[in-house]
Amino acid sequence: MPDEDELRRMLGAEPAPSSTLDAKRIIGRSRARRLPRQIAAGATSALVLAGVTVLAVQTTQYTAPATTTAGEAFDSGAAGPEMDTMLKRAPADKVNFCGAPLTEVAGSQYGLQLDVVSPGDVPAGTAPVAVTVRLTNTSDGLVVGTTSSLPAITVSQDGVVAWHTNGVIDTSYVQLTLAPGDSVDYTTTFTPVACDAVDDEGEAFRAGLPPLEPGSYELSALLDFAPDASMLAPTTELDLVAGPPTTVTVH
Repeated sequence: MPDEDELRRMLGAEPAPSSTLDAKRIIGRSRARRLPRQIAAGATSALVLAGVTVLAVQTTQYTAPATTTAGEAFDSGAAGPEMDTMLKRAPADKVNFCGAPLTEVAGSQYGLQLDVVSPGDVPAGTAPVAVTVRLTNTSDGLVVGTTSSLPAITVSQDGVVAWHTNGVIDTSYVQLTLAPGDSVDYTTTFTPVACDAVDDEGEAFRAGLPPLEPGSYELSALLDFAPDASMLAPTTELDLVAGPPTTVTVH
């Protein structure tokens, strides 16, 4: 026959455990149930972030182009990569502005140099003038990557911009591989006219700009270069290739 203590326990008369202990137990159990979900959620977030990172890397890396050596044709006008995904500065055609001092550009981090082949004397007028721009690998290593298909040309006098490439820019690309000392040529044009600051406010310059006054001017070129994935530096910024100016005489 149960004694008094057993009857108390059977009838629920024994004092209930402390509510504080119950709360701790409940919180502990709840946390124990949530922990696997938190770990899973954290892993998922990490994967999502990794996916974003991979996507960003994929949009800034390029398929290795066919090898190009001096004197050989290079892949021009092909459907190239979206170089804009690397852009963290103004593109080559937006570095110099009409009537402003010529921008000083640091050398290419890949040892590339851009030289304008002097077209000689240029007749005064408003007709476009063809000019050759040569890209040379002056480094000791192989340079692989992609460039825009047309360099941006700037005409300056006494360090002040008189005209620069403007308007609708060709969005095709050139994929190339340059061994040390190798070079490739680009053909583009410039117009021997004088622009003003107001011309940089629109997508293209105003029509009917006056021809440059006869005299000595300097031609310089800039070109955006996107390194191949194997050459990516810590920064994903496009490399801006420049070179020394060349003299042109308008007569």
